[in-house]
Amino acid sequence: MPDSRSSVRFPLKLPITVRTADAREHFAETADISAGGVLFHTKAALEVGTIIRFRIVLPASVLGTDSDVLVNCTGRVVRAMDDHGKSAIAAVIDEYCFERVYSAAG
Repeated sequence: MPDSRSSVRFPLKLPITVRTADAREHFAETADISAGGVLFHTKAALEVGTIIRFRIVLPASVLGTDSDVLVNCTGRVVRAMDDHGKSAIAAVIDEYCFERVYSAAG
């Protein structure tokens, strides 16, 4: 089966907190990120179709910038798989905004 993804994926392991509509928070770690989506691992089981909100801090060292960038995202789960006792969740990013830019020094 051909890969239908249209965006380049970057293998980044970053901590995120995923919030669902029922205000539950789930701690996760990204496996890869693209302009259109994210793959992350979590202990929580999220159903396909679940609307999620999450923040990603993109490190300055990865971006080649002077400071880290905080991105607020809204998306939805499009695939959920079991990955050795953890859930591997693929989500599309429907909306995002750069909340603020801050330096690692504070």
